[in-house]
Amino acid sequence: MLDNVVANSATPLQMWVVLALVAGSLVLYGWERISLEMTSMAIIAVLLLFFNIVPLNDGDGNNLLGPDTLMSGFANPALLTVLALLVVGQGMVLTGGVSYIAGLITEHGGKNASLAIFVGLFVVMLLSAFLNNTPVVVIFIPIIQALAERIQRSPSSLMIPLSFAAILGGMTTLIGSSTNLLVSSSLIELGMEPLEFFEFTVVGCVLAFSGFFYVLLVAPRLLPALASMSSRLTKPDGSGKQFIAQITVGPASKMIGTKPVAGFFKNLPNVTIQMIVRREHADLPPFDEHLEIQPGDVLVVAATRKALTEALQKDPGLIHAEAAAVHDGSTSDENKTTQLLAEVMLPPGSRLIGFNLEQIGFRYQYKCLVLGIQRRSRMIRTQMTEIRLEAGDVLLVQGRSEDVEALRTIRDVVLLEWSTRALPRPFHARRAAFIFLGVIALAATGLVPIMISSFIGAGLMIASGALNMRQASRAIDRKIVLLVAAALALGNALQITGGASFVADVLLSALHGAPAPVILSVFFLMVALFTNVLSNNACAVLFTPIGIGMAQQLDVPPHVFAIAVVMAANCSFASPVGYQTNLLVMGPGHYRFIDFLKSGTPLIFLLWIVFSLFAPWYYGLSM
Repeated sequence: MLDNVVANSATPLQMWVVLALVAGSLVLYGWERISLEMTSMAIIAVLLLFFNIVPLNDGDGNNLLGPDTLMSGFANPALLTVLALLVVGQGMVLTGGVSYIAGLITEHGGKNASLAIFVGLFVVMLLSAFLNNTPVVVIFIPIIQALAERIQRSPSSLMIPLSFAAILGGMTTLIGSSTNLLVSSSLIELGMEPLEFFEFTVVGCVLAFSGFFYVLLVAPRLLPALASMSSRLTKPDGSGKQFIAQITVGPASKMIGTKPVAGFFKNLPNVTIQMIVRREHADLPPFDEHLEIQPGDVLVVAATRKALTEALQKDPGLIHAEAAAVHDGSTSDENKTTQLLAEVMLPPGSRLIGFNLEQIGFRYQYKCLVLGIQRRSRMIRTQMTEIRLEAGDVLLVQGRSEDVEALRTIRDVVLLEWSTRALPRPFHARRAAFIFLGVIALAATGLVPIMISSFIGAGLMIASGALNMRQASRAIDRKIVLLVAAALALGNALQITGGASFVADVLLSALHGAPAPVILSVFFLMVALFTNVLSNNACAVLFTPIGIGMAQQLDVPPHVFAIAVVMAANCSFASPVGYQTNLLVMGPGHYRFIDFLKSGTPLIFLLWIVFSLFAPWYYGLSM
């Protein structure tokens, strides 16, 4: 083979320098005192400099580890596919597609919150097989918190299981995790066939379902039940404060024709209607059961920020009283731009004090729409536009990103920075879902390679208006770009200098005489332990050539060891730094490092045992 010829031409110095760089990268990535980006750039720079001074030439005098080879990771198809899929996933998140699925769980969970938690974690695992699991976990954190409180259970017992369910789901398909794509890409770099979309789904599902029952039944018992005060401080509704809002029932609203049941309207959960204004007449609670909502009715409601925005997203026919102009042709372009939701407070010296919103002309003066007013929990029964503002009032506003940012310069209001976030675009949800499903279908059926389908999907997400160029660029993680490029450069250097074959020889010598299933099992455990101190992406690229070298010497199909790397590199359960979703739940769960170690270590060994028993039988490896 060409690799053996190249390896024979490499000097021991070149091989040992590469091995030393691999060891140094393991230490630096695990230490994290230096950022992942800086470590990755340093590795690439050292490789470039070393092989420029001590080149590894072929018979024609060409440097086999020159800049073209070492920098090829930046144009690696797997990396570009990962970045495109991140953009596609971001489109699903920003249009509210994932939030809609999450809302169905809480809406139909009924009184059985335990069943809703089971369904929620299962849906997280399922979504993570096809979507970037980071936004999935972000969306489900408040949902799992709310369900935990309904059954009087500490949310800290469920945050780590939430992260683990997302990681397990990523083991089942080629696009379930960037790790999987990188292993497939490494196979291409080594001159082998890439992994197919569902090639390891059977093995992945066996491990995922084994781990899921552990996550559901065992892991919560190993986690601390922290004081409920912390969960109250992190309620999904923020502080739970109520805003007074005024909305109009449009001609296409789902509210039309509905009647109150025991004084409440089922179409507006968690929203208290304080007054219904119909022309010149106002109805106050308790509402007559014969009262029927009609188009044009104005509802004065009290609701939290979360409940109010969810109601407006679920029923586009509910329009803020001042927002009618937003839906006409004159401002349609404005509606297509990024909309932010934020809170502003009136300071004591504000010139807005003593005036109502109509007198101020807030929307026309500041180009932001006031959705609600909050006043120190006082009950107000009057139309929002008639309320005279007071010092300390908090206004819930919506506007274009540049207009919300401009509120910082207005002396009459104080923008509460923590409250600012982008609004989903539910009017693009269907097209985003259609694009996403199209990408999955094309890749799964093999009609189009995953790289092509993902790039088409990313382009369509932008062209359709589901997200703009700025949002698409924010979906791209520079840590992934630099880390993958550095890991691929090290992987190439390992293979070409013979370092991968050397490490494989050492491991096989240590396991001399052991059958292939035993060696595969030990290799899986080694990668699984390393992935908890390194990035899973780094482990995937660094250990794939080593696994392939072992497979070749054992005369075993190389894909068996490649799939072992996929499964093991995803076993990032025993450390908060092992996977990004672990870091996401660390704050809401108020965890310490030891909590991940206690709950994650048994899961690693469980998956190792399941893989060691199932994979050799499934792939026909004999003892």
